[in-house]
Amino acid sequence: MKMTRRSAAFGGMSVLAAAAMSRAALAQEGALLGVGEGLEDFWLATDAYIYGYPLVTMEMTRRVLTNVAEPAGTKAPMGQLIKMRQYPDASFKAVTAPNADTLYTTSFFDVGQEPWVLSVPDMKGRYFLLPMLDGWTNVFQVPGTRTTGTGPQTYAITGPGWKGTLPAGVKEYKSPTNIVWLLGRIYCDGTPADYAAVHKLQDEFKLVPLSAYGKPYTPPPGKVDLSLDMKTPVREQVNRMDAVAYFTLLCELMKTNPPSEADAPALAKFARLGIVPGQSFDASKFKFDFVRRVPEVGYDRIMLQFKINKAITRENGWAYTTKTGIYGTDYLMRGLVTAIGLGANRPQDALYPVSKTDMDDRKYSGANKYVMRFPKGRLPPVEAFWSVTMYDPAMFFVDNPLNRYSISPRQNPKMNPDGSTDLYIQHETPGKDLESNWLPAPAGDFVLMLRMYWPSETNPTILDGSWTIPPAKKVS
Repeated sequence: MKMTRRSAAFGGMSVLAAAAMSRAALAQEGALLGVGEGLEDFWLATDAYIYGYPLVTMEMTRRVLTNVAEPAGTKAPMGQLIKMRQYPDASFKAVTAPNADTLYTTSFFDVGQEPWVLSVPDMKGRYFLLPMLDGWTNVFQVPGTRTTGTGPQTYAITGPGWKGTLPAGVKEYKSPTNIVWLLGRIYCDGTPADYAAVHKLQDEFKLVPLSAYGKPYTPPPGKVDLSLDMKTPVREQVNRMDAVAYFTLLCELMKTNPPSEADAPALAKFARLGIVPGQSFDASKFKFDFVRRVPEVGYDRIMLQFKINKAITRENGWAYTTKTGIYGTDYLMRGLVTAIGLGANRPQDALYPVSKTDMDDRKYSGANKYVMRFPKGRLPPVEAFWSVTMYDPAMFFVDNPLNRYSISPRQNPKMNPDGSTDLYIQHETPGKDLESNWLPAPAGDFVLMLRMYWPSETNPTILDGSWTIPPAKKVS
């Protein structure tokens, strides 16, 4: 759906702003949007759509990634660990903006009935992080190298209403929701020897319900729902949902994944649409003729944030925010991160600058060649590692002859005689002698992402703007 320039201008508008419009202006705006009656409720409904987008997306992601009888590849039943044994390739469509820098060790589990206990082995100095996301995509805890060190550790993840006593040596992490997504990442250089070393560590991770902690435990097989669409990317499945189905699911999910106290003002407004936490969706309050437009315009408002949200820094064609992982009431930012980078970390752990256009605001195209030059001593300042990843416009990996989806120090890019480093971003090889510096691009449009794990907190640092990202310049 293509929004008009005028309707796009109202895309960031809240229901309060809509309510302040004159009756004539409302009528005109309604005509532009194809909404005859109830324009104020239309904007309110898109507010509610944006508000619920992370929770609905998390649930749909959970369904797809756990819809197997036993762990296999990128999927595992609820409460069982997915141990990614190699980097994803261009066929991976389960999660948008995957990375090719770390091996995932992940799991979805439900802490509604009892806590789950996660045991982490001695990581022997290797960089790792284990962000734990609630149903609303907030990172409520993140044990790992930066925060807890690399020694052995044991955690009990408890539900919002749980009270009890834990075994000695087990630290409690309380989840705000029943849904928990453990989205662990372990650094690996991608060589056969390092793959084997990380696999050994992955196999020492343990995840069990509290009732089985310290006892022999064999997880039950997963239940497979043959009616689930396992081929269409989750984001597309969410975006195809009609408004009634979407809000019905949202209300069911809020029964076990309660909103935060800070959400009360927004939820008080949504009640007039039949959206009340703890209750099923009351579709009888949702009778206006705009129902079919809500998902389209709601999603467009989310994606519009990439250009207009004031919490996004824009420089040299790159855009990034330090507002990931914990969102408060910035529902538009939360929705945007869900749409383009579900599972994003807190900024202290990772930043994800994205570039869709060059410094002259022209879309990247594989028909052109680009060079990204880092001056001497100005490579990305990080305590862990950095990479530049190539995506197609839908934020998935791009197939290429090298099976290379990101470029980082792992490829040992060559330095220029003056100490600078050039990255060649183009469709065709720059030549065998420069392939260590080549990030292969598709023939058509593409998107770049710079990952900075554990960004430096001392000058220069991207966190305070004392280090800036160089542009990817088009060359003749």
